[in-house]
Amino acid sequence: MSAAARIRFLTLLQREVSRFMKIKKQTLGGPLLETFLYVTVFGAALGTRIKELHGVEYIVFVIPGLIMMALATNAFTNNSSSILQQKFLGAIHDQLSSPASPLELLLAFSLGGFVRGAIVAFLTFIVAIILTALPVDHVLVLIPALCLVGFFFAQLGVLIGVRAEQFDDVAFAQTFVLTPLIFLGGVFYSATLLPEPFETLTKFNPVYYMISLVRYGFVGFSEVSIPLSLAALTAATAALFVFNLRLFQRGYKLRS
Repeated sequence: MSAAARIRFLTLLQREVSRFMKIKKQTLGGPLLETFLYVTVFGAALGTRIKELHGVEYIVFVIPGLIMMALATNAFTNNSSSILQQKFLGAIHDQLSSPASPLELLLAFSLGGFVRGAIVAFLTFIVAIILTALPVDHVLVLIPALCLVGFFFAQLGVLIGVRAEQFDDVAFAQTFVLTPLIFLGGVFYSATLLPEPFETLTKFNPVYYMISLVRYGFVGFSEVSIPLSLAALTAATAALFVFNLRLFQRGYKLRS
């Protein structure tokens, strides 16, 4: 990357980060409070009744899913809303006509959402280790898993933002697609405890494998093949990035 390209990219990235940092109470405070409530409610209410799952304290079993959920939802929400907002304002037209390449624009949007998700996930992790005895058993799996999950949902947010024509489209995708996939992916339970056909149906949910990767990184327990899940997530993230890049290059639903 040339010096000029690096400056353009960093400027675009700084704009994205500055955008959500100006409203910290909404973008960081809200998700953090939500996670704190999940930890306290599930720890106090269900934790007293469900002592352990697969030899892991229940609240500790749940927290990796909460961290992944914080990362995914914030990366998705940031990018989908940011792109749609700039489409309404007409700012995206100027950016596409600027010297910045489609790759630089896509990377800036993607990393902007990833940074927001990573900040919320890190703050969630800090709250978790203060309130519980959360271990980190396999950091060499945890770090790439979180990076891939964050980047995947950042790309998904870009895709929805590009295709959306109004804010209701983004809200629909988050409420009726993303949230059910996460909650039914095993955040609060183990799929092996479900009766058929629900156990089998859960295994068709791609988020189930992401949660399993993150949970393995923290507590060392997984119901799936770790190498295969990492390979599949890498391929899916790369494919989504290439698809989004093609949309930016064509200006699909971005140029008036």
